[in-house]
Amino acid sequence: MARNEGVRFTSSPSLKLTSSAPRSVLPPFICQSLASNFASARNSLNQVFHEFKKGSSKFGKPRTSPLLCSSSLALVSDSPSEVAGVSQQKSVPAATGRQLGSEKEERVLISEVLVRNKDGEELTRKDLEAEAVAALKASRPNSALTVREVQEDVLRIINSGYFCSCVPVAVDTRDGIRLVFQVEPNQEFQGLVCEGANVLPAKFLQDAFRNGYGKVVNIRHLDEVISSINGWYMERGLFGLVSDVEILSGGIIRMQVSEAEVNDISIRFLDRKTGEPTVGKTKPETILRQLTTKKGQVYSMLQGKRDVETVLTMGIMEDVSIIPQPAGDTGKVDLTMNCVERVSGGFSAGGGISSGITSGPLSGLIGSFAYSHRNVFGRNQKLNISLERGQVDSIFRINYTDPWIEGDDKRTSRSITIQNSRTPGTLVHGNQPDNSSLTIGRVTAGIEFSRPFRPKWSGTAGLIFQHASARDDSGRPIIKDFYNSPLTASGNSHDDALLAKLESVYTGSGDRGSSMFVFNMEQGLPLLPEWLFFNRINARARKGLQFGPARFLLSLSGGHVVGNFPPHEAFVIGGTNSVRGYEEGAVGSGRSYVVGSGEFSFPLFGPVEGAVFSDYGTDLGSGATVPGDPAGARSKPGSGYGYGLGIRVDSPLGPLRLEYAFNDKKAARFHFGVGHRN
Repeated sequence: MARNEGVRFTSSPSLKLTSSAPRSVLPPFICQSLASNFASARNSLNQVFHEFKKGSSKFGKPRTSPLLCSSSLALVSDSPSEVAGVSQQKSVPAATGRQLGSEKEERVLISEVLVRNKDGEELTRKDLEAEAVAALKASRPNSALTVREVQEDVLRIINSGYFCSCVPVAVDTRDGIRLVFQVEPNQEFQGLVCEGANVLPAKFLQDAFRNGYGKVVNIRHLDEVISSINGWYMERGLFGLVSDVEILSGGIIRMQVSEAEVNDISIRFLDRKTGEPTVGKTKPETILRQLTTKKGQVYSMLQGKRDVETVLTMGIMEDVSIIPQPAGDTGKVDLTMNCVERVSGGFSAGGGISSGITSGPLSGLIGSFAYSHRNVFGRNQKLNISLERGQVDSIFRINYTDPWIEGDDKRTSRSITIQNSRTPGTLVHGNQPDNSSLTIGRVTAGIEFSRPFRPKWSGTAGLIFQHASARDDSGRPIIKDFYNSPLTASGNSHDDALLAKLESVYTGSGDRGSSMFVFNMEQGLPLLPEWLFFNRINARARKGLQFGPARFLLSLSGGHVVGNFPPHEAFVIGGTNSVRGYEEGAVGSGRSYVVGSGEFSFPLFGPVEGAVFSDYGTDLGSGATVPGDPAGARSKPGSGYGYGLGIRVDSPLGPLRLEYAFNDKKAARFHFGVGHRN
C-alpha cells in the first residue's frame, strides 16, 4: 500500500463531545453545554488507560484473572503434562494478610519474569518486547514482589503506549514462580478518518500522522498529536478540539473533531449610565457589516477581538464587547455584541497654531468653534461644521462623510466638502516691504471617494473645484505684489480650476515609528478656456527603526508641477514641518522640491522624550521658474539645512513638540508644534 493511501479526511456537520474529552480550548459553558448532550459517549483513548483498573478492557475481557484485580496468585504447575501442551492451573489461596491494601502485604519470590503475547507465546516484534521490559520497574528475576508492585508494573506497560492490554500470570515451575506479562500490542497504523474538521488544514493532519504510518500505534504519541491539534485551535482562538478518538479494526484511527460554529449574531444596546438594555440610535446592520465574523464560521476569539476594535474605531461607541452563548443543543454558539453608544452630536471649541504667521502680538494663534454629528441617520455618517479664526487666518468648512456607502461591498467611503478659507500669503511672498499684508482666499467644493484595495493600502479619487484670489489689507483683489510680480496664473483677479485628484496611501502599524508612503497627483481639467491646466505630483515617505527604547525616524518628501499654476501654489520649503532653523517658507518656493529629515528620539522620563534631528531641503533650482519668481525677489537661498534638539510630550491632542534649531546661516530659532511632522 502506498504511504498515504490509507489516510482520508471527511467532514461532518454533526458534533460529538464526550464527557472526558482531552484538554479543551472551549470556554466552560460551551464544554458543559455540548458535553451534557453526549454524556453517554466515552472517550476511547481514556478508556485504554483506565479500564484495566476495573479488570476489563475496551478490546475484550482478560482471558485469565490478572493480579491487578486479585489478592491471590494464579499458579500453573510445571509438569510433564505441560510439556505435552496441556497445563493444569491451580489456585493457591492467599494467606492472611495478603489482601490488597492491607498494611503488611506478603511478598512472593519470583524466579523469572517474561513478556509474552496474549496466547503465552513469544512476541514476534522484539522491539515491542524490549519496550515492555524497559517499562518494568519492580518485576525483576529473583525478587520478592507484592501484588501492588505487580499492579504498578502492569500500569507502566500500558502507559508506555504500545499495548492495549496486559495480563500478569504467575506460573509455578520447578525453579520457582515465573511471572509472565501477557500483552496485546496495538494495531499498526494504516489510515486516518477525521470527521468534523472543517477549518483544520488537511496538511496539518497529514504531517502529524505521516511518520506513524505502518508502525504500531503509540497511545502516548497519539495523545501528543491530539494536544498539537487542540493547540492549533487555541493559538488561533478558535472554538474547536478533538472530542473523540477510536482505533478501529484494520489499524484505522477514527478522530472526531468538534468545531463550534456561529449560529447567530445579534446587537444589544446598553444604557451608558445603568448598563441596562435600551433602544439604540444606530442601525444594527451598520454595525453587523463591519464584522468579519459571519454565521456558519467557526468562532474565533481573536477574530472577535478584531471585530470589537473595528466597531470602536467607528467613533460612535463608548464600549463594545462580545458575549458567546450556547445555541441550545445544536453544538453552535450565538454571539451577542453589547454596545454602549456615545453622545452623537455636540458643540466644541478649541485652538491651534498656524504655520503661516510668524510675527504679531498673537503670532499664529487660532481659535475654533465647531458642531459635529458622528452618527447621522444612525448609519455612522458624519457631519462637521467648523469655523476657525486667527490673526489673519479664517476657515469655514462644511464636511459630510459616509464612511461606507450603502450597498457597496468594497468599503468605499464618500466625502463632500465645501470650504471658504483665508490664509496668509507670507509662505511664498513673505512680508511686503511696505508693511502691507497679503492673503490668499480660496472657495472650494469637492467630492472624494476612498476605499482600501490591499492590506495597509488605500486609495482616493475625487473632483475639486477651486476659486482662488489674492487680497490686500482691505480685502480687495490684487493681481501683483510689491515687486510687481503676478499673483495669479490667469492674469485676472482670480483663478478657477477643476482638479481631478488621485491619492494612494500605505500605512504600517499606525504609530509614528512605523513605515508610511503617500503619493498624490492633481490634474487641472480646462473644461473652460479660463480654467487652469497643470499637473502636480507630491510624494512623502517615512521609515522608523527601533533601537531598544530609542527610535530613528527617516523621512523624505518631494514634488513637481508641470503647466500653468498660480505662484501661491508653489512648493514651500522651510519651517517647523520642513527645514527647522528657518522661518516658514524662508528656504525657498519652487516648482520642484525635495526635503529630507533624520531624527533620533529617546525616552527621558514618563511621557517626555528627547530628540536630536537634522533637516535638509532644496527647490532643485526651480525657484526662478515659478511665475514672477517670488523666491528670487526675496533673496531666498533655494536650499538649506538645519539641526538641533527637542523634546516631545504626549498629550490628548497628540505629541507636543518644542524644538530649538540652528540653520546653515548660524541663526537659531524655536519651533513649537502639535502632532507628528507631515
